[in-house]
Amino acid sequence: MGNTYKIAIIPGDGTGPEVVREGIKVLNASAKKHGFKLDMTEFDYGGDRYLKTGEVLPETAADDLKKFNAIYLGAIGHPDVKPGILEKGILLKLRFELDQYINLRPVKLYPGVETPLKNKGPQDIDYVVVRENTGGIYTGIGGISMKGTQNEVAIQSMVYNRFQVERCLRYAFELTRKRNKNNTLALVGKTNVLTFVYDLWERAFHEIGKADYPDIKREYYHVDATCMWMVKNPEWFDVLVTGNLFGDIITDLGAITQGGMGIAAGGNINPEGVSMFEPIGGSAPKYTGKNVINPLAAICSGAMMLDTLGETTASDEIEQAVMEITANKMKSLDAGKMGYSTSEIGDMVAERVA
Repeated sequence: MGNTYKIAIIPGDGTGPEVVREGIKVLNASAKKHGFKLDMTEFDYGGDRYLKTGEVLPETAADDLKKFNAIYLGAIGHPDVKPGILEKGILLKLRFELDQYINLRPVKLYPGVETPLKNKGPQDIDYVVVRENTGGIYTGIGGISMKGTQNEVAIQSMVYNRFQVERCLRYAFELTRKRNKNNTLALVGKTNVLTFVYDLWERAFHEIGKADYPDIKREYYHVDATCMWMVKNPEWFDVLVTGNLFGDIITDLGAITQGGMGIAAGGNINPEGVSMFEPIGGSAPKYTGKNVINPLAAICSGAMMLDTLGETTASDEIEQAVMEITANKMKSLDAGKMGYSTSEIGDMVAERVA
C-alpha cells in the first residue's frame, strides 16, 4: 500500500458540494488504481454554518487544518450573507493564517474547448501564473477617516518586504525549471508607476535569477501590456509571476481564454505546509441542487492537489481523462448546456481514470 494522505474537505456553499462530490469520486478512483489512500474529513465552513451560529470560522480552524496534508474546497459565497463576510472570513483568513503564499493558476486550453481568442488553439494557450498570495494591497493596511463627510479619506497600502517577494520568485523560478517548456519566467509589474514596490520586485527578480537560475530566461512585462498579449499572443508565455493585485486580475482574464470558470482550477500553496485547492468559478447559487453545474474545474483542482502531494502520475492521468472528455463528449462547458449532468461528467472522468 502506498502513502496515506489526510485531506480536509470544505464543500462550502451553493454548488460547491456538488462539484466536490464529483472531484472526490475521481480522486477515489485514482487512489484505488495507484495504491495510495485518501483519509478525508469534512468541515462545514460556509454560509449555512454562519447563518446558524453567527460564527464564520471557529478560533481553532487554522490549527485544526494544519494537521492535514491538503485542503479540498468547493466554493464560498451565500446569497443570504453580505458579500465579503465569508470571502474574507474564510478564504482570505485561511490563506493568511496557513501562509499559503502562492496562488497557482494554470491557464491551459483543452482540446474541444472554445476560446474567444480568434485562431488560437491548445498549442497556443498553455502557461502558468504564479501570484503572490499573502502580501500586497490585500492585507488591509490602511483605513478611513472622516467617513461620510466631504473630507473623507480612504487609504489602502500595497506593502511588500524582501522576504515575501523572494520566496514567491524562487517558487516561480523552480516551477519554470520543472515545467521545462520554454524555460522563460516573466515578471509582471508596473515599474513605471509603482516605482517603489515593483522596483523591489524587479531587483530581486534579476538578482535571484542571475545568481541561482542562470538557465532560466528572464523577461519583464508591464501588467497592461500583459493583458493585451494574453489576448493577442498567449503563445509567448511560459510562467508569469506577479504580486497579489495584478495576479488576481490577470488570472481571471486567463481563465476566460481557456474556456471560462467551468474549467479553471487553482491552488493556494504553502510549499512547507498545508495547501488548499479549489475551482475558481464560485458558488453559482442559482444552479444549486440542479445537477447541471460543470465539475471539471473541481476535478482539475483535485488533480493539482495530487501533483502537489507528489502523486504526479495520478495527477497527469486525471488531466488526460478530462481532456478526452472535453475533446469527444461535452457540447459546452456552460451549466445546463454540457450535454451531460454534473454527476454523469464525474462518472465519465472517474471511469477513464480507473
